[in-house]
Amino acid sequence: MAEAVEMDEARKRYEFKKTLEKLDLQQGDGTELITLYIPPDKQIYDVTGQLKDEFGQCANIKSKQTRTNVQSAISSILARLKYYKKPPDHGMAVFCGTIQLYGDRTDLQCTIIEPPEPLNLYMYRCSSKFELEPLRQMLEEKVVYGLLVLDRREAYWGFLRGNRIEPMGGATSTVPGKQRKGGQSAARFGRLREIAINEFYTKVGERSSAIFIAEKDFFERFKGVLIGGPSPTKEEFEAGNFLHHEIQKRIVGLFDVAYTNEDGLSELVDAAKDALKGMTVIKEKAFMDKFLKELVKDGGLAAYGEESIRKNLEIGAVDTLLLSGSLRKSRLRIRCQSCGHTDERTVSMEPGKTVKDVTLGTCPKCTAPLALEEEIDIVDELTKLADQSSAKVEIISDDFEEGSILFSAFGGIAAILRYRTGF
Repeated sequence: MAEAVEMDEARKRYEFKKTLEKLDLQQGDGTELITLYIPPDKQIYDVTGQLKDEFGQCANIKSKQTRTNVQSAISSILARLKYYKKPPDHGMAVFCGTIQLYGDRTDLQCTIIEPPEPLNLYMYRCSSKFELEPLRQMLEEKVVYGLLVLDRREAYWGFLRGNRIEPMGGATSTVPGKQRKGGQSAARFGRLREIAINEFYTKVGERSSAIFIAEKDFFERFKGVLIGGPSPTKEEFEAGNFLHHEIQKRIVGLFDVAYTNEDGLSELVDAAKDALKGMTVIKEKAFMDKFLKELVKDGGLAAYGEESIRKNLEIGAVDTLLLSGSLRKSRLRIRCQSCGHTDERTVSMEPGKTVKDVTLGTCPKCTAPLALEEEIDIVDELTKLADQSSAKVEIISDDFEEGSILFSAFGGIAAILRYRTGF
């Protein structure tokens, strides 16, 4: 049950992010686009009252076109609010206005979003773009870990934000090697080397602590720091209390890593997977690791590519369907307006592109024009196919290396199979 709930949340997050991407691309002429945020404790009749007042004030708008478009948007919102006695549990965000399409074409569109978290503000705004920042903030990861890798030569630090490793900076040391130069006593050389090591640890502690402490909502979001490096360096650093005391007491663990540059951050996350068990990035990495291992086996249980995955889903051979969170494709069902011939095709929907931009062509049987009968997001479509055979579905972020490989090398669609097939 917990896995099902988590998967539903992942799909909702995918849909939420995709909707914001579409809204961000929409443009109006002048101040014709209305953004309306309604918190859960706001009375609907108060909102409709303000909207009616705004409708009346539109008479002062000099441009006839702008005046007409704003009043049309307000009327459209009022018509939709009639169906709400009160806001949903998390409130609601309404985006309505006359959208510029292509050429001189425009279209009045209205989108209502029930956000994944409660809205804590009321807003009415008219602009040429929709105000999306309050909703974008809901996509920010609520759990953040600090990452620090170091040896006596160099150090690097960054963050683990959900699925994403974010490098922040590093430092190199002036610690001399173990071989002393001629003319120095071994004792003096040893003291100078210890001083240089201590100074380097101090610099690393101060710089990395400053970055970690500056994290937004530090006390709520910052869950701890992972330290990686060879022994005894990381143990010396941890024992010396070189980090700020608020960071020091949040050390999750010390982990052996070979690299202490930017590449070491990813190695550190892999080494700490037991400590991070339950985090999304660890789960997604585990699925991708399993897929890649099966892929290189003779007779391995891995498949990829849309056509292959469809066939495996149809016969119930898919155990886990892996879909990239960056997939932006639609499945179109097309019908001939003359002879009734039907077809299906998958089209890429790059940012700014809509199904209206897709050329459908003519019927291969009678050359009559083809018409669009249905459009469905490919993630939704493949997920429904997976549900029919009780296959698990994982939406994989491309914010880490293996997730990026899923999108770039395998088209964003892959699967771990229950049994080997010919597809």
